[in-house]
Amino acid sequence: MNGFKERCATHEIQTKGSIHMEESSSKNTNYSEDEENEELLSRVWIESKKLWRIVGPNIINRLAGYSMTVITQAFAGHLGNVELASISIATNIIVGFGFALLLGMASALETLCGQAFGAKRYHMLGTYMQRSWIVLFCCCILLLPVYIFASPILKLMGQSDDVAEQSGVVALWLIPLQFSYAFQFPLQRFLQSQLKNLVTLWFSLAVLVLHAVTSWVLVYELDFGVAGVAMALDISWWVWGLGLFWYVSSGRCPQSWAGFSMQAFSGLWEFVKFSAASGVMRCLEFWSYRILIIMTGSLEKATLAVDALTICMTISGWELMIHWAFLVGTGVRVANELGAGNWKATKFAAKVSMAESVFIGLCICVITIILHDKFAYIFTSSTDLIQEVGQMSYLLAMAILLNSIQPVFTGIVVGTGLQAWVAYINLFCYYIIGLPLALVMGWISHLGVSGIWGGMIFGGTAVQTVILAIVLIRHDWEKEAQKASQRAKKWLTPNPDNQIEEHK
Repeated sequence: MNGFKERCATHEIQTKGSIHMEESSSKNTNYSEDEENEELLSRVWIESKKLWRIVGPNIINRLAGYSMTVITQAFAGHLGNVELASISIATNIIVGFGFALLLGMASALETLCGQAFGAKRYHMLGTYMQRSWIVLFCCCILLLPVYIFASPILKLMGQSDDVAEQSGVVALWLIPLQFSYAFQFPLQRFLQSQLKNLVTLWFSLAVLVLHAVTSWVLVYELDFGVAGVAMALDISWWVWGLGLFWYVSSGRCPQSWAGFSMQAFSGLWEFVKFSAASGVMRCLEFWSYRILIIMTGSLEKATLAVDALTICMTISGWELMIHWAFLVGTGVRVANELGAGNWKATKFAAKVSMAESVFIGLCICVITIILHDKFAYIFTSSTDLIQEVGQMSYLLAMAILLNSIQPVFTGIVVGTGLQAWVAYINLFCYYIIGLPLALVMGWISHLGVSGIWGGMIFGGTAVQTVILAIVLIRHDWEKEAQKASQRAKKWLTPNPDNQIEEHK
């Protein structure tokens, strides 16, 4: 009997011990999971701060640039309908043709300067920027015939003689604007890659105020008319660019800017090919949506269709400024981490950027659906137009959602330097699938303007997003980090001063 009691007591002690060990193990496991969650949240917070140092100022910067064009059109609108039409056509078609190309070519610096900064090869940034200036200014010279012969080109496109002639005059006044793009775009990317984004923010706000004042003086005080409107735009953009250059050359970037160098002329052909790939990548997408407006003009009730599409694309364009800022931020962060050889940090930076961009896109998408029959009142009081826009609002919501995804993928591509691949993808998606599908849905299926825009959204943007997702998911990021290091060594010999500094 005593032996039985002893065995029971022993079993009870063992059971309690086992339970205690399990509870202890469970507590340790939970504690470990809590630690991991806290560490993940900490990493996300740190990465978000790095990302928004680029994205936040860039949103304001882009909205300021966009608003300068809006102010220009507002002043032109008070001069007359022909003046408004001429400024709109000159800025959106003539200048827009070169703008997309120059912006895309300048985005090559997001890859090169970002990777060089991540690799701590700071001396390379200034040389890359000078190479970009050379290439972009040469490109501006090649684009001059588009400005000089703007009037006959617009007449061939079906514009009325009075609007085409006035647009041709405006286009000549806007030639300095094109060269200001070639000067300023590389400067912005040079500063962004070093996380000096507050500089561009304050300059953009100051120039926005300057532009409004200059436009008022030239149009109303000096009575220069539509030429004054164009001149104000030229002056504002050049002041913006020269202001950024003053900041760079006044000793604020001592490691990355050592003055002009003949070394900028070496390796130009490789740089041209890399920049051209970036330019084509951006242009193929940008121009495809301009073609939609031309296609819509051939529909029945063309004025109503064009106005409805313009309103929806304007809303989408304003919202897209947010995600283009994410494109730039993602490109810089990916390039920085690849340049530093941190391929795991590269993937994490891309995931954080994607999550935050999609969250913002979803919020705006939901608001668009809720207010589908209301937001058109901002632009018009026409019942027919409001109804047409309301019917297209669900396509607008889909476009907004895709806009929150696709630019982040493009930013990853820019950061890794895969622009040539994306140029082929854009050509396939927008011109082989998107435009033909838009024609089928618009005319053969009799869906009108909704069919044209829907064909481009689903056949162009959606297919492009899926292909980019597949390419990037299957990508070897460790190998890409090695390529970034090889690119830095290939295009510029090491600077002894920087080697000493890195050794320290």
